[in-house]
Amino acid sequence: MQINCAAEASFPQIQTGLETIPIRIEPVNDSKTTGVSQETPARARWTHLFRILRPSHAHSAFSATVVLMVSTFLSRIIGLIRVKYIMWLFGSGVAADALNAAFVLPDMISYFLVGGAASITFVTILTRYRETGREAEGERSLSIILSTMYLVLGGAIVLAELLAPLYVAKMFPGYDAQKAALCVHLTRILLPAQLCFFAGGVFGAVLLVRKQFAVQAVAPLIYNLGTILGGLFLVRQMGVSSLALGTVAGAFFGPFFLNWLFARRNGVRYRPILDWHDEGLREWVRLSLPLMAGVSLVTADNWIIAHFASRIGGAVSLFNYAKQFFTAPMAVLAQAAGAASMPFFASLWARESHFEFATEVADSVSRVACMGLLASSWMIALGEPMIDLVFTGGRFAGADAHVCASYFAVFSVSMFLWSAQAIYARSFYAAGNTFVPMVASTVVTVVSLPIYAALFHSYGAMGLAVASDLGIALQTITIALLLHQRRMVSLASLDFSELGRCLLTAVAAGGAVWVVFDWIGGVASRTLAEHRLHGRVANLAVVLAGSCLWLVVVDVLLARTGSALPRVVRRRLGLA
Repeated sequence: MQINCAAEASFPQIQTGLETIPIRIEPVNDSKTTGVSQETPARARWTHLFRILRPSHAHSAFSATVVLMVSTFLSRIIGLIRVKYIMWLFGSGVAADALNAAFVLPDMISYFLVGGAASITFVTILTRYRETGREAEGERSLSIILSTMYLVLGGAIVLAELLAPLYVAKMFPGYDAQKAALCVHLTRILLPAQLCFFAGGVFGAVLLVRKQFAVQAVAPLIYNLGTILGGLFLVRQMGVSSLALGTVAGAFFGPFFLNWLFARRNGVRYRPILDWHDEGLREWVRLSLPLMAGVSLVTADNWIIAHFASRIGGAVSLFNYAKQFFTAPMAVLAQAAGAASMPFFASLWARESHFEFATEVADSVSRVACMGLLASSWMIALGEPMIDLVFTGGRFAGADAHVCASYFAVFSVSMFLWSAQAIYARSFYAAGNTFVPMVASTVVTVVSLPIYAALFHSYGAMGLAVASDLGIALQTITIALLLHQRRMVSLASLDFSELGRCLLTAVAAGGAVWVVFDWIGGVASRTLAEHRLHGRVANLAVVLAGSCLWLVVVDVLLARTGSALPRVVRRRLGLA
């Protein structure tokens, strides 16, 4: 990837499409690139794999990304099973709408009071302590920050428990008395889970700074399983409340307990301490206040959609289901790559390696945006049969699946933007600058509000999905321009030629699947009708046939256009 800035590296560089590879004077060792040489026996490969999965293993940026992508994929699969279970039990009715809306207030409290500090700013602070050899001071600051926020966050949760009825009435004006009362009840159950998320994020930052990502990979799996198990064991006795209780239990045993346990194994000990003059606390407040005071459309998008959608029966649930299905691949690309990159970006910036910082950010953005473009074409082309296959059943009817799929298709258009902004935002945070991106994000959110309102009143629920895409486009462009303006990451350093190849391939592959979709679906439906088989098998046939066609077109076009993406991915995975 080409960077339009003066070279600051101490050794020459060669450009290879998506990557910048440094030329070092040392013996050649392929295992440094792939982790396992091509001559390594299969047994040694398994040994290498198990070593990577150890909680104490210190990862590279790429291995961390792969581990978190696999974990996020598995977590989202379990998450979709959780959503499927909720849909099977409650469809898009009163209980489902109340449950999906009940998550909004806890999310708001976590966002405005925690402000991402546990997983973002704390990594930056601990990295600085670690790089300067002051880990003992960092551990003391950890205890002080955690003790302080237990008081602040705990007080906010108590206040929210009291004011929940007023909040629901204002936030969801379309809910009748029955749905509003149920939403208040479920909201009160879910609120204490935020203490687990914050404490788990703080202890998790200790592991991230040490480049240990295995616990971060497992914790979300336990969290999602909590909701499912709560429903399985208690739904007959407690109804929809069982799912809320299971969610709180999952938050305790996954995000909190696992991170606390392995942070303790790394020698970190939490002690209840209050010290308003602590340097680490002041630094945390400085970095976190902008995140708490501002609001990002990345998070507010769900709140805004829920507010307007409450006026349409079942729309809150259908939008939530569509977003859950959309965020499964989006999280694999954007959230996993962003979370894995954050400690490495912070380390480069702390060492004042600004050239390498810019290169790493631009390379990461180019890669995830390219994969986002390709993924979106597959998702749009096959979204309806996939949603019908996965979600339809129980109280969730085929008509619900059709509406849900239409929202999903519109959301999928912006996949590459969600992926890119996740990397861009974390590059700001890694540099210790939270004020500029959050002011910009707040302005973008405020500007976007009339867009949501106008499109909702003009086009109904579908207008909200379109507004979501427009809002995230504005968010991504704004953050990218700010990084460019401050000479942190040049826009010219993006691999536009590679992005163009992937866009062309995405359009062609998605279009090919779309053109033959009716034919494949028709043939499959007639064949299955003759054999009296269920429609779910027809959807599976369409998804499999369409996916195969998509893969063939993508592989051929990427090869014909000279794309570096397949070669880079294979080399990074040790397959070439």
